[in-house]
Order: sequence, then C-alpha cells, then structure tokens
Amino acid sequence: MLSALSNAYAVAKRERRSGNLPEVLIWRELRKRPGGYKFRRQHPLSDVVIDFVCLECRLAIEIDGEAHGAGDRPERDAQRDIYLRSRGFHILRLPAVYVLQSLEDALATIVAACAEHQPLHHQPLAGGPPPRSGEVFESSSP
Repeated sequence: MLSALSNAYAVAKRERRSGNLPEVLIWRELRKRPGGYKFRRQHPLSDVVIDFVCLECRLAIEIDGEAHGAGDRPERDAQRDIYLRSRGFHILRLPAVYVLQSLEDALATIVAACAEHQPLHHQPLAGGPPPRSGEVFESSSP
C-alpha cells in the first residue's frame, strides 16, 4: 500500500498550486493521458512528494530545475532515488531546460519510459472476456 505522511499531503497541495512553468507545461500534456497512461501530479509517498507519477508503470518523473545541481541537492536527490527504488519505482529525471526547449521530446521520453516499464499483466477491461482457468484463485466457501 502506498501511503503518505500528513506533511507530504500539505507539501503536495502547495506544489500543485505553484506556477513552476516546466511542470505546468508538462502537466497540460500528461493529463491528456498520452499513450493511454494515467499520471498524477505532486503525488505524496511517505515523506516524499513526486512531481509526476504513473502508478501503473511504477514510474516517478522528476522535473529538475537549476537548484537540483547546487549545494546538497544532488546528494538529497540520490537518497530520494534510492528510497523510491526501494519502493519499486523507476525514476526518470528530466531537466527543466529540456522540457522548456522541447516539450514534444520530453513527452515522448516519458511515454517511452512508461512503455518500457509497463506491467506484464493488465486488469481485464470491464465487459471483456473472463480470465482463463487457473489465472484467478477462487475463494473456498465454508
């Protein structure tokens, strides 16, 4: 189960309202579900807030501005990546400049990463064929 601390919820809510241009631009496109993938913005996970995430593919997408290369940020980002990987996520870091220079290429990179990490088994569509025998465990009735 994915859960978050209450502080992470507050940070996520504040970040969703921020006017960070690269994130706003990429969100305009991601909310259209490119490639059929669903994304969330500023998703809290424990005490971490992920810029964008595709939960189906377990892909965390971070848009890194100039501040991510200064001070202790590279070390903090590395620790954050280790934590996310321990929770089963793949991490895709895109420089904010890349998003601003070529939004289409950034979007294509995200969709390609999702395709690379999509799960082997998908939930059946509503009204689709039933699962094959042996694919679903039937609960035993007393």
